[in-house]
Amino acid sequence: MQISSTTQPAAATAADTIVVGVFDGEDIPHDVADGTLQRLLDRGEARRAFKRLAVAHAEDKRWIVVGLGERSRFDPERARDVAAAVHGRARELNATHLCWEVPHHLEDAGVAALVEGTVLAGYRFDRYRNHPDDDGALEELILSAHYEIGPTVATAAVIAAAQNRARDLQNTPGNELTPERLAHRAQEIAAEVEGVSAEILTEQDIRALGMGAFAAVAQGSEEDARLIQLHYEGPDAAGPLLALVGKAVTFDTGGISIKPAMRMSEMKFDMSGGAAVLEAIGAIARLRLPIRVLGVVGATENMPSGKAMKPGDIVRASNGTTIEIVNTDAEGRLVLSDCLAHAVAHGAERIVDLATLTGAIISALGNTHAGLMSNDDAWSAQVEAAGRASGELLWRLPLHPDYADGIRGRYADIVNVVETRKAGSIAAAEFLHRFVGDVPWAHLDIAGTANDTGRSYAGQGGSGFGVRLLVELARRLA
Repeated sequence: MQISSTTQPAAATAADTIVVGVFDGEDIPHDVADGTLQRLLDRGEARRAFKRLAVAHAEDKRWIVVGLGERSRFDPERARDVAAAVHGRARELNATHLCWEVPHHLEDAGVAALVEGTVLAGYRFDRYRNHPDDDGALEELILSAHYEIGPTVATAAVIAAAQNRARDLQNTPGNELTPERLAHRAQEIAAEVEGVSAEILTEQDIRALGMGAFAAVAQGSEEDARLIQLHYEGPDAAGPLLALVGKAVTFDTGGISIKPAMRMSEMKFDMSGGAAVLEAIGAIARLRLPIRVLGVVGATENMPSGKAMKPGDIVRASNGTTIEIVNTDAEGRLVLSDCLAHAVAHGAERIVDLATLTGAIISALGNTHAGLMSNDDAWSAQVEAAGRASGELLWRLPLHPDYADGIRGRYADIVNVVETRKAGSIAAAEFLHRFVGDVPWAHLDIAGTANDTGRSYAGQGGSGFGVRLLVELARRLA
């Protein structure tokens, strides 16, 4: 989809379909010559209520009139929602070139959200279907405003495209998206975007670095693990080195502590944190943000086999911590422990990790918020603010010495899971807390927001959650 902006009137563009939004208490801002659009409102065929749609034809163009509801409630999330609704109607009408007449006095965040909602709603993953649905696709999106919005539109287009690329990685099945293939995607990003370099460590390298926790997860699979590193050095970069750490278990059976068969196919999404990290760094680089970023992604499968780790095994992480494996299905924190220690060893001054880590976070927060746990109040506030600004919401849960005491081991320093099942998400975060030292760190448990979120613009399948948030955080740090 081509995306552009113009200061021309919407009717003067080459669009075959023009969208006009109307707020409560307001009328059509720029009607066609014969007043067709206002008459739709006056007759009640078009309504100002949120997401109510009506279609008219005038001046050799198709017009979609959409209700925007109360102006005071029209935030960026509502803009994404209404853009998705318009996109759906445009596809039904076989529109190919769509132009939004940007509502008057809409802030830049709202303009960006119209782009994001359209691009994300237009996403389809049909590469494995011999006969994909042929219900039309937009070729072009234009945003018409009385003032220059080009930079805002261009930035939103880059971020939304990156989020869709993360969704492609998420939705690809585990037999194709192996750790090696995910590493290849990192190398593609480095080749495509100036300022990015990639370093890929093999499973042999992982063991040589003493990453016993990561290696323990990997040993059950025939697919070799990869430690993926991306480095980005922006122009005139300043500020702290930001480390983005992602869990990328490309398929998670649970290992010896095997998961139930029902919905195990969704365990291909256990690499969602890694996908978000890779594509967010690609977007940060494409935007040429003046910042330094280190990406660390631990990619492996978690499989049962004669070589797999067993409950009761004790392993040693790269920082020397010994871990008793109580449950092999608590593997994500084992992978992340070595990845976090690796980021610290490479000079990280701020850390965010993303992981589909616990089912407990879904019980607590559902699909609306991801869980946030942090060792630093100021850093937590910055990450949470980036989540609000990007529409990828976070809810902070506490860390506390009592929770940390819960993971103390009998035979090793710590255990990888608390079998009482109390405060499961926090216990997992306290486990990770052991590997970051004093570096300001935020852990995002995205198990409830990574896929099947029900959002109108990213309903089923991978959501790409985290891409917008990480780019927004980098923009704020730059």
